[in-house]
Parts: sequence; structure tokens; C-alpha cells
Amino acid sequence: MTQLIVLSAIGTDRTGVVQDISKAILACGGNIEESRMTTLGAEFAMLMLVSGNWHTLTKLEQALEKLGEGDNLTFAIRKTGERATKVDRMPYAVDVVSLDQQGIVFGLANFFATHDVEIADVATRSYAAAHTGAPMFAVQMAVNVPSTLPISQLRDEFLELCDRLNLDAILEPVKA
Repeated sequence: MTQLIVLSAIGTDRTGVVQDISKAILACGGNIEESRMTTLGAEFAMLMLVSGNWHTLTKLEQALEKLGEGDNLTFAIRKTGERATKVDRMPYAVDVVSLDQQGIVFGLANFFATHDVEIADVATRSYAAAHTGAPMFAVQMAVNVPSTLPISQLRDEFLELCDRLNLDAILEPVKA
């Protein structure tokens, strides 16, 4: 019977860290179902959904413990199940760009939470604007909108929020 775990790792970034972790998963008979990996400052951070049988996952815990001891990596493992599919939700993409300022992610998360819109994925980044070098901030989100929510009303309220926060934003359906 297939089991699922969520595996997180954080540690000092270095060349080969993804290779070492994926090699340990493969050697134990595990399969990477989904993953997110990035460097934040000088640190490497990763989240993975790994599948395997109970024996595979037990061996993986031991292998990661050894890898973490010698490589300044901290691992956390949590058993999970399949995600319940909500058929009454419509996938939308959100793209936001603005001058960097505090509270952008909170403002967006608060807006979507108060409208019962599920945030499925978030990616943010700071960068310097071309030509001026002004500090900029970008947010990309995948959200799931309840089918009972009038989209035109949601879009109008979203754009009002963006105007108040001085955000340039797009809310559009995900195309298959």
C-alpha cells in the first residue's frame, strides 16, 4: 500500500544538495510526487511530497538522518494522505507587482481568506527595477475560487484592494 509523506529540509546551500537528497529518496525506493526547492539568502529550502510503502519511508527517515548529520541539513517528515478534491472551485492565477512595501502578502492573504478563496500556491521575490533600481516586489499565486462567488464582484473588490495598496495586479482564470 502506498504511503505519502511531506518532507521538508533546510540547510546551508551548496552544489549537489538536491542530488544528495533525491539520491537518498531513490535508493530507498521512494518517488518524488511534487516538490518545491529554492535558495533563500545562503540557505537551501525544500518541500517534497514523497510516496512509497511503509518500509521505503522507514529506510528514508534513517537515510535522511545520516545525511543531515554530515551535511548541516535539518529534515522534518510528516505523514499525510491524498488531498481531497473540491469540485466546486475554479482555478485562478494572481500576478502582483509593486514597489516593495510591508504587508503585501498579508493584504492579499487577508482578502482571499475573507472571500473563502483558497490559496494553493504562493511565490514571491524582491528585485531591483530596471533602469531606476527601485526596490520592487512580485507575487504569483494560484487560488481556487468557490463557484458560487460572483467573479465580477470578486475581481472588482480585488482591484479596489490593489488600488488602495498601490499594487499592479491581474486576476485571471487558469487556462488548461
